[in-house]
Amino acid sequence: MAPKDLFIAIIVIIAWGLNFVVIKVGLDGLPPMLLGALRFALVAFPALLFIKRPQLPLRWLIAYGATISLGQFAFLFEAMAHGMPPGLASLVLQAQAFFTLFFAALFLGEKLRAASLAGLIVAALGLALIGFDGSRPTPVIAVVLTLCAAAMWAMGNIITRRFGNINLVGLVVWGALIPPIPFFALSLWLEGPALIEQSLLHIGLHSILALFYLSFVATMLGYSLWSKLLSRYPAGKVAPFSLLVPVIGLASAALLLDERLGQLQWIGGALVMAGLAINVFGPNLWRRLQPVQA
Repeated sequence: MAPKDLFIAIIVIIAWGLNFVVIKVGLDGLPPMLLGALRFALVAFPALLFIKRPQLPLRWLIAYGATISLGQFAFLFEAMAHGMPPGLASLVLQAQAFFTLFFAALFLGEKLRAASLAGLIVAALGLALIGFDGSRPTPVIAVVLTLCAAAMWAMGNIITRRFGNINLVGLVVWGALIPPIPFFALSLWLEGPALIEQSLLHIGLHSILALFYLSFVATMLGYSLWSKLLSRYPAGKVAPFSLLVPVIGLASAALLLDERLGQLQWIGGALVMAGLAINVFGPNLWRRLQPVQA
């Protein structure tokens, strides 16, 4: 990868890794469903006036927006509101890689590779250690909600595979039209008009800056640069960089929020990262180890 593109990849990973600390800051001033509604409203408007709609049937655009945008972040924001630490959230959310494998086998008929199964077992053990560390317990509901967010992200990945070669930025922007109304409806139902009114009338600068970051830095800038990399290099060369997102997430949460994990959580986190690495790099390593056929 050219040095300029390597620099772009690092910018994206830092932007996405810091995303979890910023969500925590946003949730300090806004309830989770309202935060989601405002975030995606800002992603969609006014960008859709300047970015061409992807050539997709409406049902697929709705499916994408309902999974990757609405489903993923509704569960993630609720998980963090229920006590999921930001750094840990950045790590557990990477379970989407394994949900994607499972859904691809279930809905697309793809075969599960041996390396992927091995990575899944290692990562599952890591997640178990994270959830059952008694020294710094994480609420079970928060872990479950984060895994639900990972599953919705994975389902969105399966839907996206049907699109073929498509403008990723246009997909993100036009897909952002789907979540705001359901998010507002969920906010009215779960959080109530009084809390919505109070939050909007007394919104602080930190909440405004968090919304700006989530909408324009993590989403618009992040996906624009990521799309540029995918247009220049094979996905297999770009995708492994995403393994660094939880590293940035954990480091930024420790530095900026003083987040400290228990010993078992650190071990569990290392196992999750190892499982992800096995899933990404294992197949190529396995092929190299196979004897050459005459």
